Amino acid sequence: MSNKSLKPPEGFDKYKKDIEHGECKEVEYFSSTTGTNRKAMIYTPPGYSSDKKYNVLYLLHGIGGDHLEWFNCGNVVNIFDNLYAENKLEPMIIVMPNGRAMKDDRPIGDVFTIDKFDAFNNFQNDLLNALIPFIESNYSVLTHRENRAIAGESMGGGQALNFGLKYLEHFAYIGSFSPAPNTMPPRVLFAEKEKIISDLKLLWISCGDEDELLNVSEGVHEYCVQENIPHTWYLNSGGHDFVFWKDCLYIFLQEIFKPVNMPSKKE
Repeated sequence: MSNKSLKPPEGFDKYKKDIEHGECKEVEYFSSTTGTNRKAMIYTPPGYSSDKKYNVLYLLHGIGGDHLEWFNCGNVVNIFDNLYAENKLEPMIIVMPNGRAMKDDRPIGDVFTIDKFDAFNNFQNDLLNALIPFIESNYSVLTHRENRAIAGESMGGGQALNFGLKYLEHFAYIGSFSPAPNTMPPRVLFAEKEKIISDLKLLWISCGDEDELLNVSEGVHEYCVQENIPHTWYLNSGGHDFVFWKDCLYIFLQEIFKPVNMPSKKE
């Protein structure tokens, strides 16, 4: 699906003063995986109330970022608020964690070292054993797999595929924006093909046509076409940057936690 008409409207990521606004704040939780307190940014929508139950999106960052990357670079609060104001989102909170699960998880020095790559893989343990339980203990959220989504850009896009497809009992929606080479080979990702086809509500894969990592997402897309695995393939103009990823987030957010027609995109 390469469709310029899907591009978000002008101003979709700009602050609008005449609407209700959600709250985005930094929290700390203890991780038995790293033995440390770890940080995450949590967005709660306008009118958030413990009297209601909310869906949860876990939104992951890239190799050089941390829990603040989407907040600082992605205009996410404005995107969320504006979509809520237009009644285009299902009720959800958004969790933006640090996807580098190691004792010193700061994106400092050489971010491409083996221990930091390993920490991105190790995050699956922190996510399942610490972060999700923390969110479910401290926020009024729905806890069924169909009320939980995972998405990310670059390294986070690889994590979304790796973890979302591996832990189908936890996630029903997956969004991968310009996934990086940490993405597992398709034959590994889709080892449980029949279960994925039956259980996954949305597999959303995207990349910019000028992205030097396009081969990674194209490989996943082409495998899905070959194996008749339902998915949405979003290829549009753009590079490996937040200009493109903000577009992806805007579109993806409107397709989760609601009935989605998910035909396989073969063009």
